[in-house]
Amino acid sequence: GAMAPSIQKEVYEIFKPAKLFIMYGATEASARLSFLSPDDLPKKWGSIGKAIPNVDLFVADAHGNPLPANKEGQIVARGSNIMQGYWNDAEATENALQNNLYYTGDIGKMDEDGFLYVIGRVKDMIKVGGERVSAREIEEIILELKEVQETAVIGVQDDYLGEAIKAFVVFADKKSADPQAIKVHCKKKLPQYKNPKFIEILDSLPKNESGKILKQKLHQIKK
Repeated sequence: GAMAPSIQKEVYEIFKPAKLFIMYGATEASARLSFLSPDDLPKKWGSIGKAIPNVDLFVADAHGNPLPANKEGQIVARGSNIMQGYWNDAEATENALQNNLYYTGDIGKMDEDGFLYVIGRVKDMIKVGGERVSAREIEEIILELKEVQETAVIGVQDDYLGEAIKAFVVFADKKSADPQAIKVHCKKKLPQYKNPKFIEILDSLPKNESGKILKQKLHQIKK
């Protein structure tokens, strides 16, 4: 997963004058697609930068057409580093490689200067009362709180809204665990429909061997 802007800033401050390079890639692209130079970082917090040489990287609609600045769509790529397909999996290959492009599965946008931003995963969007909400956007807001160590946001079934937003939060210090502080902060930074309806405090988040948060296991937690 991508480093939240608040964590980027913290790392930048702690390790300066060391230079922080932000990179974006995929196994299917062996293995980088873009980077953000240290010179651009203070002006473009949260961006994944621009395409590396020999790669086209942009935001496209379902037909592969480039979208205008600040219009959300799927990030797509083409270049000599893109895979030929998934081994013995024609269906997955067909889904990922369309219109002579590799569809990354990430929703993003490009600003007026051509810098790309990842908003969330296609599979990690929550539909609240007809509005599409990026789980990542809410996670980044929650991570702005210094007392929060890590968080994961999912959509849970709701009889009225279709889905409601639920945030699982791990605090750096159990004594500082205050769900109300998260609600107050989110209300200040997010429109009402993006505010978590439920907040659950955990000692840790379920992860796989590489440290990736397993959100499917969070869906199995009953309370």
